[in-house]
Amino acid sequence: MATYKKRGFKNKASSNRAEALEKNSATANVFNTLDEGSSKTQQWVEKNQNIILSLVAVIALSVIGIYMYSNFVIKPKEQKAFNEMYYSQKKFDEAILINNDSLYNLVLNGDGTNLGMLEMINEYGGTNAANLAAYYSGMIYLKMNDYQNSIKYLSEFNSDDMILGSLATGSIGDAFAELNQFEDAYEYYVKASKNNNSYTSPIYLFKAGLIAMKLEKFKKAEGYFSSIKSDYSKSAEAKNIDAYISKARASYQ
Repeated sequence: MATYKKRGFKNKASSNRAEALEKNSATANVFNTLDEGSSKTQQWVEKNQNIILSLVAVIALSVIGIYMYSNFVIKPKEQKAFNEMYYSQKKFDEAILINNDSLYNLVLNGDGTNLGMLEMINEYGGTNAANLAAYYSGMIYLKMNDYQNSIKYLSEFNSDDMILGSLATGSIGDAFAELNQFEDAYEYYVKASKNNNSYTSPIYLFKAGLIAMKLEKFKKAEGYFSSIKSDYSKSAEAKNIDAYISKARASYQ
């Protein structure tokens, strides 16, 4: 009777047990490492808990301080500033309506009892009211033909409002144009035209086109006039725009 020897079974079983032991050992090492890391972290926290608590306290106090400052200092100051500015705003509307120099001066300097826009800027600097006062001041100086001061104050004005921001930028262009600084005027007109609204964009596209013609940027001028025709066909600037397009095109052909 033939006898067969079983080969490899014992060794394979031993190998599997060895691998299992190695895996268990590796897993144990991982947990031991994690335990050691956790222990070190805990020790570090315990050692530096006073510093950590101090930092947390500083952050908490900062948040509370910002909240308190915003609600009990900034907001009341803003409200007071806008209340103070009411007189000058009213005079601004009147002055623009009748184009009166004495009213322009009242807007800027007040009447001795009510603050003017320049005093608003000095007394309430950093507020939204002072920022708006810079716009009013710049526009008044433009009306008074004081172009340097117009540029100064309009440049200090910042707004996320599409139309108001565009008007301020375009008015800086107007001031530069009056000073015969046409390259600067051109730059500001182009910038003002990019706000993409049907009110100011055609106005400043047209002005950019006119200044471009003066600077012999004829292809640029044609582009601005053509934009009015294609994008703002219902605007006042679109009237007779074909004549301007033809003139610009003829100038470089």
